[in-house]
Amino acid sequence: MDLFLGVDTSNYTTSLALTNEKGELVKDCRKVLEVKLGEKGLRQSEAFFQHVKYLPLLFAEIFDKIEKENLRAIAVSTKPRPVTGSYMPVFLAGKSMAEIVAKSLSIPIIETTHQEGHIMAGLWSSGLPLVKEFLTVHISGGTTEILKVQVKNSDVLKFNIEKLGGTTDLHAGQFVDRIGVRMGLSFPAGPKLELLAQESTNPCRLPLAVDGLKVSFSGPESHAQRLLNKGENYADVARGVEICLLKSLQKIIENAHADTKIDVCLLVGGVVSNQYIRSGLSTGLQRKGKNFDLYFASPRFSSDNAVGVSLIAKSIFTKGGITNE
Repeated sequence: MDLFLGVDTSNYTTSLALTNEKGELVKDCRKVLEVKLGEKGLRQSEAFFQHVKYLPLLFAEIFDKIEKENLRAIAVSTKPRPVTGSYMPVFLAGKSMAEIVAKSLSIPIIETTHQEGHIMAGLWSSGLPLVKEFLTVHISGGTTEILKVQVKNSDVLKFNIEKLGGTTDLHAGQFVDRIGVRMGLSFPAGPKLELLAQESTNPCRLPLAVDGLKVSFSGPESHAQRLLNKGENYADVARGVEICLLKSLQKIIENAHADTKIDVCLLVGGVVSNQYIRSGLSTGLQRKGKNFDLYFASPRFSSDNAVGVSLIAKSIFTKGGITNE
């Protein structure tokens, strides 16, 4: 059976994935990069070094139980977003390795972006029926954007992506990580902050800063830091962060819906794996009207992964679109 390889080297995860000609996931290999306790992230040079260290190990894992002659194409994310000027050095690690493998096996290499990989993984895992256009909210440690996505060619799922709005300062994931690290949680702090928030009995109230399709998290982050300095209960602050994110995202989605009249929205990115936020958005937005459809990338494929990138290779090579999981 034909196989398609995806490679993604984001700032915090080395990812490889294999899908087959039916759009089924064959292998999903990831290594979260190591961040020292108390640190709020990695410099690009540090992340690049770790990718170079882990990529050979993941490639060995991928190739251990497959016949290399079944591999038909490789797709690799070479930059964060499909816009001019989008660039991060970490993506060069994956690109270089993918080029070596493609050349060695004499197979085509397809360049794509980290964001398009997230969107493809979201379409594949969420059950969203393929439509001509939809809203997408991409919320993670490195991106907080609301997008209008148009499908240019359903056969190979090429996207036209227009940024409608997003953060003016901190990304949603940065907000979570800064507060989580301040409370002694390891980086990335999202999963641990979510568990801590479940112990809350009196959630803190943080300010919201949404203006149309723009959102700011620096003010809420500063307020949360002040509460921690005053000795506020950690669990209550953690739940306050979740509530702030939930209400901010709900408001910006409502505003985008009002502006565009598009009634389908897909949410992707690491922050989307938070069950409290997923549930709250579903409940809050569905109350606004039964004609608004909200879809989430499954938790496993919300965080950084190469599955969507692999599916892009499959879609372009076979001209067969995607098959939802």
